Order: sequence, then C-alpha cells, then structure tokens
Amino acid sequence: MSKRIFITATNTDIGKTYATILLIEQFSKMGLRVGVYKPIETGVNGLPADGTLLLKTIQNYNASLKNFRINDIVTLSLTLPAAPYVANKAKKIDLSLFDNALAKIEKECDIVLIEGAGGMLTPIDNTLMMIDLAHHFNATTLLITHCNLGCINDTLLNLALLEQRNLKYLWAFNCRDQESTFMRTSAPYFNDHFETLYFLHHNIKALALALLDKIASTNIKESACVI
Repeated sequence: MSKRIFITATNTDIGKTYATILLIEQFSKMGLRVGVYKPIETGVNGLPADGTLLLKTIQNYNASLKNFRINDIVTLSLTLPAAPYVANKAKKIDLSLFDNALAKIEKECDIVLIEGAGGMLTPIDNTLMMIDLAHHFNATTLLITHCNLGCINDTLLNLALLEQRNLKYLWAFNCRDQESTFMRTSAPYFNDHFETLYFLHHNIKALALALLDKIASTNIKESACVI
C-alpha cells in the first residue's frame, strides 16, 4: 500500500484543492510517484471541476496515470452543491467503491493524496462523516485552515476533533490575501501556543517533509506547524 494523505479543511472553499496541487508538485520534485483521488465531488454539472483540475495536474507529473479518466479519480459525482448526504438524498454509500478506485491508483504511485469534500463533519450518509474517510483509508490527515478573523476558533475546534478521533495529522494555513490582517489579529495567539506554523504559500516543502515524517511516525499525538 502506498503512503496516504487525506486532505480536509475547516469548511468548504478553504483551499483543499490548492493544497493538493501544491503537494502534487512538491512530492513529484522529491522523486515520488504521486497519485490523487477525490472520492466525492458535489456541485457537478458536466465534468467535476476540482477532479478535472486534479487529473490534469497529476498527469503532468505521473506518466503512469496518463490513460486515467475522470471517473478513475472521482468515484461519486453529485449535481447539487451541498453535503453528500443531501446531494445523494441520504443514500447509503458503499465504501468498497472507494477502496477499489484507490487500489487502482495505488498500483502506479508511491503516495496518494485523497481530497475530501467540505469540512470534517460534512455528512456523507446516515452513518458516515467526511472525517470517517480518513480513518477508513488509514491515512495521515492534513487539515487546511483559513486566516480570516475567526480562524482561531475554527482551527481549535477542528484540532480538538482530530485529537478526539485519535488521528495522525498535521495542519496548515491558506492565507490567500488575508496574511497581513492575520499577522495582527490572529498570529499572536498561534505563535504563543504552537511551536511551528505551516503556511501553504511559504512552507510547502517543509510541510511535505513533515507529512512524510508523520506518516512514518508512530506518535499520533504530535501536531505542529513553520512560518
């Protein structure tokens, strides 16, 4: 089995796909054969937008995946832009479909980036939420958080959930255009309470190395981040 990283976020539209693309590029530069998988995408009219971007990116870096099609990396495409539970009308989802798709990808890869949908408590069906996929796939989790006012509360809630579920994880900020404001309104707290902080735009190589270390580590309680 290849190394697996499950990429999630504090909410929707935080930067999961952006983070996934950066990691595809970085891990490829490090000599790894990278794969990508998005089990569920909602808000699909025609081709899945995020999945199509991920497929195009991965095929630029891993020639073994050049014959893959969108259905190979996006298993469930749903029209309504909503949680899978709602978009799929609460139908039970057979996780073996995800396992089979992932197994096909892993044959061509050293590491697979699995991008979730929405946030960690986004409901999938009557019994599963997005965070359950991280456990099901036995993947190291990467949580992406934002830099807007309120990021302290959002980040800490999600970190508490990861700790509660006893998942192996790291986390990083996607600041977009809010970095200058973040440095005044939120960074003082994070700097005082965490040894290191990862920012996607500045620290992607350090984050990639830390993720590889985290995958290899048996210590599931460590969290960190580097500015």
